[in-house]
Amino acid sequence: HLIREILKECGVTVQHCRDLISAFKQDAVKLRYDDWDDLIDYCNRSAAPVGRYLLDLHGESRDGYPANDALCNTLQVLNHLQDCADDYHELDRVYLPRDWMAAAGVTVDALDEPALSPGLRRVVDKCLDGTDALLDLARTLPGQLKNRRLAMESAAIINIAIKLSGELRRRDPIAERVELTKPQYLWCCA
Repeated sequence: HLIREILKECGVTVQHCRDLISAFKQDAVKLRYDDWDDLIDYCNRSAAPVGRYLLDLHGESRDGYPANDALCNTLQVLNHLQDCADDYHELDRVYLPRDWMAAAGVTVDALDEPALSPGLRRVVDKCLDGTDALLDLARTLPGQLKNRRLAMESAAIINIAIKLSGELRRRDPIAERVELTKPQYLWCCA
């Protein structure tokens, strides 16, 4: 009840909470994703509602939802790529699309290796191609926002996503923890 009252007071739809709950429930039972669309459907309920909530909270137009969703979904997929081996070992959860893995001739067992196999590298790169396409739309978000501070923060987050995507292309998320250094973060924010 309290959350409904707070959302109503702020003028934010309860649908964002429903979407998040739906994704959390799915996380409890779904361990694999059939294809890119299946993964993005999950991201649309687990990541996008957070950004939509922020847009609504700041009184921004819902016209910004598509670019917001693209940014939030990009961040979610990049996080999945960073954690692909850990998610598999600790949760038996694999966010890499099964159809892409099959086409590359790899199974989830490839996540047990000390480094990306050539086939798994192709799957990771294909995911990064997908996030690059999302980032093309996400880049339009700052220009759509009335709130200058939110626009600046969005632009910085887009830069962080672009840099992290590049690092994931260059480096191996199974062999090492791929993340940005503090100077890289600062550069993205500048």
